[in-house]
Amino acid sequence: MAQAPGVIPSQGIARMIAEGSITVAAPPTPDQIQPASLDLRLGDTAWRVRASFLPGPRALLSERLDDFAMHRIDLGPGAVLEKGCVYLVPLAEGLDLPEGVCAVANAKSSTGRLDLFTRLITDRGTEFDRIEPGYRGPLYAEISPRSFSVLVRPGMRLNQIRFRRGSAVLDDEALRALDARERLVDGTAHVAGGLAFSVDLRPREGSLVGYRAKPHTGLIDLDRIGHYDPADYWEPVAARDGRIILDPGAFYILVSRESVHVPPDYAAEMAPYLAMVGEFRVHYAGFFDPGFGHEQAGGSGSRGVLEVRCHEAPFALEHGQIVGRLVYERMAERPAILYGQGLGSNYQGQGLKLSKHFRAP
Repeated sequence: MAQAPGVIPSQGIARMIAEGSITVAAPPTPDQIQPASLDLRLGDTAWRVRASFLPGPRALLSERLDDFAMHRIDLGPGAVLEKGCVYLVPLAEGLDLPEGVCAVANAKSSTGRLDLFTRLITDRGTEFDRIEPGYRGPLYAEISPRSFSVLVRPGMRLNQIRFRRGSAVLDDEALRALDARERLVDGTAHVAGGLAFSVDLRPREGSLVGYRAKPHTGLIDLDRIGHYDPADYWEPVAARDGRIILDPGAFYILVSRESVHVPPDYAAEMAPYLAMVGEFRVHYAGFFDPGFGHEQAGGSGSRGVLEVRCHEAPFALEHGQIVGRLVYERMAERPAILYGQGLGSNYQGQGLKLSKHFRAP
């Protein structure tokens, strides 16, 4: 019987592991399989490399490593990945994908909120974070801390992978129909190449609209949850007139004006940065699992946290300015678990929120 097209859910990912389409160095942990994605675990070794690179269509990554590697690092006792450097880490998972199943990767939410730039690389890869149907081979994470140096260990999960069979993306007509049934945002849905979302710079109370990463801070141990004082790492950003000016090279945590939700039979991904919206990049982590912000999973709407980095020129960001779009995809079947249901989901029902490593301000 033909399998349904769409994003493969949690139970399908479990089957892929059992069948060997996803290979693992050790059995998966209970919460590693998410409703529509699989968290990927760091292996035991890292290489400090002098530049980011792709292997190209005719080379294994291991064949190119000597051209870029500076030194090898044992992650076993814990190792510091320093701000401004680039590292390559073999992952504990590999792939033996069937024809017709492709994959896409992205940083996990907490990774993006730390400005920890993470991308997936494969053998013979010509693109980051994109895996062609039928790929067979290892997976590697490129990691580049941008704002904070971090302490990592084997088994930590910085990025995640999502598997697709056939066509899954909703066109604008289907997305409008879904919004008519489900009311995807708490307001008028602006649909054009996805569901538009804008930035909130007029909070209901006070003037705090976000945070800006401090330039010289201490180390962050990624195993420490709710541990760090935000004041040691972040400067509060206020907007009294509905406008802020982004500084070139600075990293900000902001929040969407809209509360969004993802129905159980769908997943969503934040569309890549488009230069036409301004001189900034609006996200690093972009997966929204089925059930995100949905009442069946205890959400009742959740706002999207925006990880913003300004580029070459200062840029004035205005309240309500559209800064990105959510692209919705059909699930191949409803996941056995939804985001926020017994998964220790840190961001269900969220507003403006730093990564899980920080204490509540």
